[in-house]
Amino acid sequence: MKGKEENYFTALYEVAKTVNASLAPSQVLEKIVSCVAGAMKVKACSLRLLESRRKKLLMGAQFGLSNGYIRKGPILVEESGLDKKALKGKTIWLKNAQTDKDFQYKDKAKAEGIKSVLVVPLMVDKKAIGVLRVYTREERKFDADEIKFLEAVGNLSAIALEKARLHQALRKDYDLLVAHKYRIDDN
Repeated sequence: MKGKEENYFTALYEVAKTVNASLAPSQVLEKIVSCVAGAMKVKACSLRLLESRRKKLLMGAQFGLSNGYIRKGPILVEESGLDKKALKGKTIWLKNAQTDKDFQYKDKAKAEGIKSVLVVPLMVDKKAIGVLRVYTREERKFDADEIKFLEAVGNLSAIALEKARLHQALRKDYDLLVAHKYRIDDN
């Protein structure tokens, strides 16, 4: 294995190792976006999570984006054709975010120097919980290996988030059980 494929394998290994080793979602997500950006040699990577009302995507982690770009405004699902399609379970590629009708903040993409964008959904039980995006400086057509790599990382990201959610729910149930036991023992 040489070159690009080796980078993808190494990055997937690092992501899987991080997912397996940590229950802290912020640490896991930050490692994921930095590994993806490095392996794919892109300008930036972001992972956004769907808020509970499923109307906005909130920043979970990012690598390579300026503070100005991050604070550009909310990502509203109804106004972002790109994310609306991705949240239906599709991988989406935009050749030029600065001119594409499906990109919500075209002027901000231009100011940030973003051209092409590749987006994959984060799916748990056939339900989208967010998106993983990569951004390039130049127009770029992503090949099949790049798309498969990003989809694999998207799946690992969804697993990591679901694992953290289940751990948190289990911890809450355990704490309630312990509190209830102490009340019974005190009587």
